Parts: sequence; structure tokens; C-alpha cells
Amino acid sequence: MALFSRRRRLPDAVRRRLDLAHGDTVLAAAPLDPARGGEVAQDADGTGRWAVVTRRALHLVDADPDADVARTPWSDVDRGTLDAESRTLTVHWASGATTDLALADDPAARDLAQTFRERVQQSVVHVEHVTLPGGGRVRVALRRDEEGALFTQTIGDGRVDLRDPSAARVVAEAEARVRAEVGLPA
Repeated sequence: MALFSRRRRLPDAVRRRLDLAHGDTVLAAAPLDPARGGEVAQDADGTGRWAVVTRRALHLVDADPDADVARTPWSDVDRGTLDAESRTLTVHWASGATTDLALADDPAARDLAQTFRERVQQSVVHVEHVTLPGGGRVRVALRRDEEGALFTQTIGDGRVDLRDPSAARVVAEAEARVRAEVGLPA
């Protein structure tokens, strides 16, 4: 164990609110910038708004101690993009929505962004990119849920209409191939 670490200690008040499941652990955490997100400033004990990466999920902890912690399993995160200049991590959810996290100017922010990327990648087992009739694109991914069970996930580019029988057939065939890659039934 290192005697000195660049990692900022997660405030106890924030850690207590996480309600981690057995086997889950904090891997990285960083405060969010109150000046760039309209959040209240951090208290003297450092318990402002935080982004916390654990083995199983991304946790967004609000500064209000009575607010629920937003907890999202890694399999519900599509990807993230980091604008290093503005220190903004844009979380792209599997649903198609996005959330901008304005990271504070803190050494822990770099660790959080890197660990975020590693956890998302860890949840992806195999991906197939498919172009559909009509030009839409779909990614069919085989992913791990929190307990390690495998499932398929289809993420379209916004132009995908699965009511179209030809598009639905191509996606179903891709899903069958992805599942066959690891020996899962179609």
C-alpha cells in the first residue's frame, strides 16, 4: 500500500450514502464543479456533489443529504466522452440520453475518467456493428450485468425503426450471431 496517494479521500458523509452491495467497492471518486453545474458549493467537510465509480455502478451523489443517490449499473452506460479542456465528462446512457458531469479541478478527476472508461469496457464482451436497410446503424453488444450474467443490448443511431420487418430481421440476425460467439442460445 502506498504511503502517499494523489487520490482524494471520499468524504465519510458521501461514502455512507452510497449503500454499496456486498462485494462492491469504490474505485474512484471526484467532486463535481459547483460553479459549472448550478449545484451548491461544497461544505467544509467536502460533501458537495460527487461522481463515484464502483465496481458495479456509477453513483452521482447530490449535495443535498436528503436526496437519493443516482446509481446506474455499468451495463446501462453506453460510453463516455471527456472534454479535457472544460473537464466535462459526458455520459452517454444506453437509452440514448446524455448527462454532462462538470468535474472539479482536482487530481482525482483524471482517475475518475480513466476508471469510468475501464468499467464501461469491462461490461462489454462483444460488439457487432450493423448497417440497416435504409441507412440506420445499430450496435448489438453482448454485455455483463452487475452479477456477471450475459445479455444482449441493441443501441441504434436514432434513425432505426424496428417496426420495419427488414430492419428487425437484420438486427435479430446480428443478435443471434453475437450470442453464438459465446455459446448462448439465440
